[in-house]
Amino acid sequence: MKRWSLILMPLVLLGVLIVVIRSFGPGKSFRAQFPPVEELAFKRVVLKSGNEDHTKSPEIILHVVNDGPSDVTVSQVSVDEAYWQFQMTPGQTLSHLQSGVIRIPYPWVDGETHAIRVITPSGVTFDHEIAVAVESPSPGLEYLGIFSVLGLYVGVIPVFLGLLWFPAIRQAGMKMVHFLLSLTVGLLVFLAVDAMHEALEVVAELPGSYEGMALLFAGFAGSLLLLMTISLWSRRMALQRGEAFQRLALAYMVAVGIGLHNLGEGLAIGSAYALGNIALGSLLVIGFAIHNTTEGLAIIAPVSKERVSIASLIGMGMLAGVPTIFGAWIGGFTYSAVWSVLFLGIGAGAIVQVVYAILRQMMRQSSTEDGGLLTPLNMAGLASGFAIMYATGMLVAF
Repeated sequence: MKRWSLILMPLVLLGVLIVVIRSFGPGKSFRAQFPPVEELAFKRVVLKSGNEDHTKSPEIILHVVNDGPSDVTVSQVSVDEAYWQFQMTPGQTLSHLQSGVIRIPYPWVDGETHAIRVITPSGVTFDHEIAVAVESPSPGLEYLGIFSVLGLYVGVIPVFLGLLWFPAIRQAGMKMVHFLLSLTVGLLVFLAVDAMHEALEVVAELPGSYEGMALLFAGFAGSLLLLMTISLWSRRMALQRGEAFQRLALAYMVAVGIGLHNLGEGLAIGSAYALGNIALGSLLVIGFAIHNTTEGLAIIAPVSKERVSIASLIGMGMLAGVPTIFGAWIGGFTYSAVWSVLFLGIGAGAIVQVVYAILRQMMRQSSTEDGGLLTPLNMAGLASGFAIMYATGMLVAF
């Protein structure tokens, strides 16, 4: 008991110090001499259309958060340079990091651009532009089916198509297997770079209080360390079950890493669809199919010389592809930039660990007589993997 008291005492005294600072510290005197620092960030904008009998009018719904140290009071709201009545919950004044919802009954026009301005009593303004006005999808069977089919087209089916290469690559020699593993590394490096690039773009949109870079690093480091632990466990199990078990575990880790990346990809697709920023044409679907089919090849490359059951192949394909559907659901219905940054960071960290594990396996299987890792064929595989993902990535840019 005495030991716990010694541990808790500094924490209790720290709490007392914080209360004293907030109650009697010099901050109040400074705040009285300077204007408040008001910051309001837009988290999400939802558009709802009215019905034919006019019992329900069209609405613009703003989800906002107080991103500054001072309280923020919303006194007026204008849409397209005209002031409009609004309702705000839980109230018109938000404290630090408190979220609110502003509902504006406004006859927005489908496909048009609308400019929104939120004004505080001190005259500070916060602007947001709706680039393309489209009704936001509501959770229901119709949109649930649309996002599910979208996830199948761009995630699940392409991955399983890539797995169909398994019988062909089983007949390849060891040099060709190393070429395929190098190709896999090139594919995964591109995915990791792509995930970090997307995450940094979203970090720039996050309110400063959310510490986007720290959140990205936490997701990256957390998944990296977790998969390192799993990799260590698989190496220990390999001593009992043989190298085949470790290679199968590596294939599953590749599937998990790709699945986490596809979850972030699904988030981006779903949110872009909900905001009307994506043209769902046949070219886009074809582009995603080509882009993600190579991910199936990356999964089976580590076990190219092993006998793998159909159930294992299906399991790996589901791990890699199905998260795209979940990501599309989340992005379409309740998109959050915070979750997007976190999942993209997790995906990038997982992929980096998988790349390390693949290179480690190749080093163990290579000999110094054949040039080790740095053979021309392996370098060609690495460059080819990156080039394939770059070329197909241009087909799905939106």
